[in-house]
Amino acid sequence: MHSLNFLFLLSALVVSAGPVLAADQAPETPPSPEAAAKAKAEAEAKAKEKAQTLTIDRIFTAKEFDGEAAPRITWSKRRPGYYMFVSAKAGVGRDLVYVDPASGEQEVILPGHGFIPPGQTQPIAIDGFEFSNDESKLLVFTNSRRVWRTNTRGDYYVVDIAGRDLRKVGGPALPSTLMFARFSPDGSHVAFVRENNLYVQHLRSSNITQLTRDGSATTINGTADWVYEEELALREGYRWSPDGLSIAYWQFDTTGVRNFYLINNTEGLYATTTPIPYPKVGEQNSAVRIGVVPASGGKTCWMNIPGNSREYYLAQMEWTPSSASLVIQQFNRLQNNNCVFMADAKTGVAKVAFAETDPAWLENENKIDWIDGSERDVWLSERTGWRQAYLTNPQDGSQTPITQGESDVISVLSAGEKQGVYYTASPANPTQCYLYHTPLAGGEARRITPEDQPGWHAYNISPDGTLAIHTRSTFADPPVVDLVKLPGHERVRMLVENKKLNQKLAALRKPSTEFFRIEIGDGVLLDAWAIKPPEMDLNAKYPVLFYVYGEPHGQTVKDMWPGQRGLWYWMLAQQGYIVVSVDSRGTPAPRGREWRKCVYRQVGILPPQDQASAAKKLLGMWPYADPARLGIWGYSGGGSSTLHAMFRFPDVYSTGIAVAGVPNQRLYDSIYQERYMGSPGDNADGYRRGSPISHVAGLKGNLLVIHGTGDDNVHYQGAEVLINELVAHNKPFSMMAYPNRSHSLSEGPGTTRHFYDLMTRYLHENLPARK
Repeated sequence: MHSLNFLFLLSALVVSAGPVLAADQAPETPPSPEAAAKAKAEAEAKAKEKAQTLTIDRIFTAKEFDGEAAPRITWSKRRPGYYMFVSAKAGVGRDLVYVDPASGEQEVILPGHGFIPPGQTQPIAIDGFEFSNDESKLLVFTNSRRVWRTNTRGDYYVVDIAGRDLRKVGGPALPSTLMFARFSPDGSHVAFVRENNLYVQHLRSSNITQLTRDGSATTINGTADWVYEEELALREGYRWSPDGLSIAYWQFDTTGVRNFYLINNTEGLYATTTPIPYPKVGEQNSAVRIGVVPASGGKTCWMNIPGNSREYYLAQMEWTPSSASLVIQQFNRLQNNNCVFMADAKTGVAKVAFAETDPAWLENENKIDWIDGSERDVWLSERTGWRQAYLTNPQDGSQTPITQGESDVISVLSAGEKQGVYYTASPANPTQCYLYHTPLAGGEARRITPEDQPGWHAYNISPDGTLAIHTRSTFADPPVVDLVKLPGHERVRMLVENKKLNQKLAALRKPSTEFFRIEIGDGVLLDAWAIKPPEMDLNAKYPVLFYVYGEPHGQTVKDMWPGQRGLWYWMLAQQGYIVVSVDSRGTPAPRGREWRKCVYRQVGILPPQDQASAAKKLLGMWPYADPARLGIWGYSGGGSSTLHAMFRFPDVYSTGIAVAGVPNQRLYDSIYQERYMGSPGDNADGYRRGSPISHVAGLKGNLLVIHGTGDDNVHYQGAEVLINELVAHNKPFSMMAYPNRSHSLSEGPGTTRHFYDLMTRYLHENLPARK
């Protein structure tokens, strides 16, 4: 049959059948009032249940519970208020506004259309910005690209605010190739890094002067190598002198540092590799030096800091206010000695100002920030057994205590002769954080945060110390942000209430949350939190999931809003799980030096013992906790801790999920691992015992290993080495590799949702919550 005839016949049948079917249909009977009421009640019950119940999609895909964060502001140095970007009142893009602190009125400084480059129709995206010191110009970072952890490479534009003139920095540079552009102190020039060389551009003439010419794949000027960026937070590797005549910069020679290769199998017909000069434990570091070059161009004067620079770390550098000298902090390779040098900027001659030592290690936490233009700084030290603040003069090495007592300063936020010193601390409760004040000369410390506001408090303090953007949250309550006066803490204006988020949270079947301490023996008390199911039946048995980090770089037990991950724990609690986190000894809680540093040379040894002891204690405290269903999970250092738990304490934990962990400490980077474990030659047994891979034979339970193959931080190599060891011991396990994902497992559409869905399903299958 021809197709045309077939279609004609088919259409005829359809048309002729219509009236017959219509004639056979009985008219619809409207539902009875009782049925309609029942249907309405059922629909309302379903809607209520949906609103009450958390799901992976609601948390991670729809992001219903993300809420508002504190506004990103820049305090003015010339006026009492601050600057921020807001949606444009007219046209496109975002307006730059000045906010009057008293009234909240917004003055448009630069409208959104002022960010449209010549010849284009759309404004540039604002990825970052800074003002010149006189606030007449704006330096805008845009078109940014990620370099390891953060977006630090992109394009820069300078905006003359009065003239509304927008100009691109860098001349003929290719797109997204500039890094760390900064105004000179007088705003007449901009310095930047491109392809490992340092440049200065004169803004009026647009002339560019190349200050260094030896930048290459192995010589880095004005920024840092991988390990300095990751472990010492050094990214912007140069400093303008206060007089604007010179620039001091770091130079890295990575020759001899062995490359680690990241393999990309998915973005082409053939695999490609990315080499990273990555010094692993005990391996050769970069050679590093600091030099001073005239901003107009010329010869670099290198600072004469003694010692083999591959065996020391030049962790911090800052100009003195006079522009005559540099203050340089040099850590030895073990990082238990910090020698502070004063180096003459013209001759390079360096002399020791003072030194800080510790039998264990020192943290790189003392960035020089001069007080009121003087050559004095606030310095943190644990020399008394507690982290205290000292007024320091590097010129003569003098140090005078500002704070005292048996409690820790968490961080110093602001300091001045008139305003005194504002710092955070929490003497009575290490899971919380409050603002304190003391005179610069020392004296009685006063709590500024109101006593009736428990939780975790963060402050962005104005330059004169009279105002602050204050963010407060608790483990159960999302952030509230207000503008407050200091030192009285009077509220000027509410900035963020998170009303919509609170309404959504109020509709949920909320689990209960609590903070408590666990005594594990020998007088050791560990801080912990727990999230328990709603309407919990104390006569039933519940699975318990522990969330762990357990290394010196992470405190998990904080009374602050936990965000998406915390809501995932709430979801698990709704499904019948108890979720617990415990801070073992060695975590960076404000509990004194001995608490933090008792794990020296014992990372991976002592903390997992603490975690297992806490789990056993909880079983005795909670008759409703099922000893056969104890699980544990952790990320990064927590992934390592999870492997330790599953291998060394198989009779405690039945299920573990280890994400991006370090199975062998010898595979991690030199700065981090040697800081806490010493050198591998001097602590070989500690490295062996502290590496989970040494204990694989003990595995009995269910283990899921998750890792990104593009992880530049904790290499996928470790997962493969672990797999080989598990296979050699005939240990069953599950594995999920995320192609080309970095340490954050954040790249690619759907990755975060898939990650949490994977873990949830694994728990349902291997650590089920019985209905």
